[in-house]
Amino acid sequence: MYAYQKTNRYFAQVADDIKEMAAAEIQDLGATEVRLAYRGLYFKASSDVLYCLNLRSALVHRILAPLLTFDCHSDRYLYKTAAKVQWSDFLTPDHTFAVFATVSNSSIRHSKFAALRLKDAIVDYFRATTGKRPSIETQRPDLWINLRIHNNRATISIDTSGGSLHRRRYRLQTVEAPMIETLAAAILKAAEWDWRQPLYDPFCGSGTLLCEAYLQATQTPPGMLRSHFGFERLPDFDPRQWNQVKQACSRNTIAISKNLVAGSDISKTAVAAARQNANTCDQHGNITIHQRDVFQIDKLEQKFILCNPPYGVRLKNSQEDLATFYKRLGDFLKQRCRGSTACIYFGDRQYIKHIGLRSSWKKPFSNGGLDGRLVKYILY
Repeated sequence: MYAYQKTNRYFAQVADDIKEMAAAEIQDLGATEVRLAYRGLYFKASSDVLYCLNLRSALVHRILAPLLTFDCHSDRYLYKTAAKVQWSDFLTPDHTFAVFATVSNSSIRHSKFAALRLKDAIVDYFRATTGKRPSIETQRPDLWINLRIHNNRATISIDTSGGSLHRRRYRLQTVEAPMIETLAAAILKAAEWDWRQPLYDPFCGSGTLLCEAYLQATQTPPGMLRSHFGFERLPDFDPRQWNQVKQACSRNTIAISKNLVAGSDISKTAVAAARQNANTCDQHGNITIHQRDVFQIDKLEQKFILCNPPYGVRLKNSQEDLATFYKRLGDFLKQRCRGSTACIYFGDRQYIKHIGLRSSWKKPFSNGGLDGRLVKYILY
């Protein structure tokens, strides 16, 4: 038996600044004994809960199922130990695989070298047992394998997600510096939108916030469009149980009214991308998107305004005076958005002071190296 089978214990990779939120989410979905750790969460789960977490988690990046943990002081011992795993339990020579590795404070100093030695062990296992070898595919392999070595202690795991869960498969088109889907989902949860007020994003870009809002409002699983999960390659995978999980999720989705989720952008290219992405996510056509300059909008009253203004990093070479832009945005919110709530993500915190509004709270969220803040304003 492999380690995960003996303990029902897994590791979820999660961004550090949303770990507590992710812990609450996976507990709600059935995980137990959740413990915060560096870059993720340890937890226990039955197989049906594991399937459910991969399908329904909006915040987790990957869920790893550990096969074995061992002392690892050299690449030769890594190779020797990995070669003893029955890799035919997970793939055949006709399948593809990829290895991603991290090393820290260890005798093996380079993650790429560690990944290469594990790959060699797997390939040589198949050569010895079948005379053939599986191929390496780094983009969409049949099996993702994870190796982590810390303090000369190695863990080899199977990625049960089959690639990062932030790739929802609805983003067919994009714009410069898009917000990652898991961050958009976290921002929505932190903003505490309760689906009563219509949500509006006046800087929708390629529509990530709108798509994530739609998924949350309709209780649609974020993994709905994924055709493959890594847990399907586990030796104890139960197709019947997996079908039951999918059917239960389908029964729990709810319909929403048109215009509950809506947005706009000044860019024609962004609007075209957002519409295509929204149509992939929302096949009922309930997400409404228009091409519009925010300052040409007559009013946004009694709305829940949620946005990530596409300025700063995206337009760092622009002649736009960002301080002036944020002052204008603050004036727009004060004068034309009465009775609304606004949650604005500032990729650059220095512009918060220029908006000229008193905030209810500020919450930190990093985005691609930016130490950003989500700021909430109640507009009277």
